[in-house]
Amino acid sequence: MADALHVEARWAGGLSAVATARGHELHVDEPPHAGGRDAGMMPTELLCASLASCFCLAVAWVAAKRDVDLPGLRVTVDAERVGRELRYGRVRVEVAAAGADDLGALVERARPLCWVSNMLADDIDVTYVHKELAPAAADAG
Repeated sequence: MADALHVEARWAGGLSAVATARGHELHVDEPPHAGGRDAGMMPTELLCASLASCFCLAVAWVAAKRDVDLPGLRVTVDAERVGRELRYGRVRVEVAAAGADDLGALVERARPLCWVSNMLADDIDVTYVHKELAPAAADAG
């Protein structure tokens, strides 16, 4: 695992952006009722998708280490908004699979292995900086 990550998003007009990392590209947009074109998931859905996919991989890894097969393994994340605030205050992570005698124990063993939930659960330091681009650099973006 890399000691640092680099992800970039560039505005694609309206309420749309394109995020890139390691040569992969992902389109992000808002739904029409929020003024977007619905060309991709909303940023908050991407955050939930990050949590769901990371935890899914953590559970799969823990199960594989114990030679446990988890047919149909899926992780669902539901987030509840805090009143009219621009944030979600409660997140529910559900793990479902067939065939595991003790899925709960696998989930508990996977919890400390999920990078995304670890990042969300800790007191993360976020720093915001700004950088002026020269007109030619802005047009090349």
